[in-house]
Amino acid sequence: MSARLLSPDEPPAFTARNLGGASPLVLLCEHASNRLPRRLGDLGLPSEELRRHIAWDIGAAALAGALSRALDAPLFETGYSRLVIDCNRPLGVSASIPERSEDTAIPGNLALSAEDRRAREEALFHPFQNAVAAHLDARQAAGRPTAIIGVHSFTPIFRGIRRPWEAGVLFDGAKDFAMPLIEGLSASGLAVGENEPYRIEVGDDYTVPVHGDGRGLPALLIEIRQNLLADDAAARHWADRLVSPIRRALAAALPAKEPA
Repeated sequence: MSARLLSPDEPPAFTARNLGGASPLVLLCEHASNRLPRRLGDLGLPSEELRRHIAWDIGAAALAGALSRALDAPLFETGYSRLVIDCNRPLGVSASIPERSEDTAIPGNLALSAEDRRAREEALFHPFQNAVAAHLDARQAAGRPTAIIGVHSFTPIFRGIRRPWEAGVLFDGAKDFAMPLIEGLSASGLAVGENEPYRIEVGDDYTVPVHGDGRGLPALLIEIRQNLLADDAAARHWADRLVSPIRRALAAALPAKEPA
């Protein structure tokens, strides 16, 4: 693939919102969209597959936007499907450009050349990661207290097994950040998974290991069950539920400066 992946009239690789927000929190939504670059067609998939979780985190973008507004926090969200390239996976791992997602083969990702992979990395992965890194660099250089949350959603049922959690909090090094959030959500009567339904794996995840733990910044992922994010009103409702626990978690993880 010698030509550039995105045409000039296509949407950008990512969108950055509210960069001047006063919150110590920086939000990432790495699976915000199920859009495909025009040059890649439909990746050999029927339209119903592209509406499933394999292509994006349903409801996550609406939730991330609502949290950004409620907390006055910067937000970076990807513009294309994780089936093209996953911005929460290190380059080169099998899940970066998946040939199979869950039980679905992705024909358009089979037998890609090194040039094909590089085109996706240069068009979509690096612009997003570089923008996030530059923003974090500037905050750290200015001495601004900073924590990171990636906003995600998960399916109610996975391979026939029903998932009991309404929300999950995934973390590795940032226990002081994660536990107050888990405790705050649990206290409101929610079923909250601690490192469920997924776990952070240093070799297979990007946001928490690289942007968070790798910089010494508190970082975690919030996962909300998709059937609870059915529309924008539901996303706003969940943002309202999350705001106070997030603020308490920020105060615990960044005691030198109380969150706004």
